[in-house]
Amino acid sequence: MQNKKPNGRRQTREWIMQFLFQLDFNPEPIDIALADFWEEREPSAKEKTYAEEIIKGVVQRKDELDARLSEYANRWNSDRMGAVDRTVMRVALFEMLHREDVPPVVSINEAVHFAKDFSSFQSGRFVNGVLDRIRKDIDRPARTTYKPRGNE
Repeated sequence: MQNKKPNGRRQTREWIMQFLFQLDFNPEPIDIALADFWEEREPSAKEKTYAEEIIKGVVQRKDELDARLSEYANRWNSDRMGAVDRTVMRVALFEMLHREDVPPVVSINEAVHFAKDFSSFQSGRFVNGVLDRIRKDIDRPARTTYKPRGNE
């Protein structure tokens, strides 16, 4: 089986996961870390903008995201989760809560994909279960982008 390089948003999400995973283990000022990170990659302007919006949002809201993940993971503290699982769920949850341009099911599917690819098959099931429980409690359509009333 040929291993194709991902492209588009999937590639961008992979970069996001790599960066956030790395930042968890090697904390440094985000602007310096991002400058170093982009030196080895060739994102388009659109990919870089999207990635940095997600990265900075996840970093800024890390405590809020971790608290919600812990709550919905049956009191399984986010510190006890596998690093890959925690990272993919933070990104998906951030998108579900703060990115109106990404349907929640897309965020969940991408998180499950990365959990299976970079962690384990069981991680995919765990990630799906936690994120789907959260999705059911979020007041927005699951399969479409979200346009709140009054913002049309």
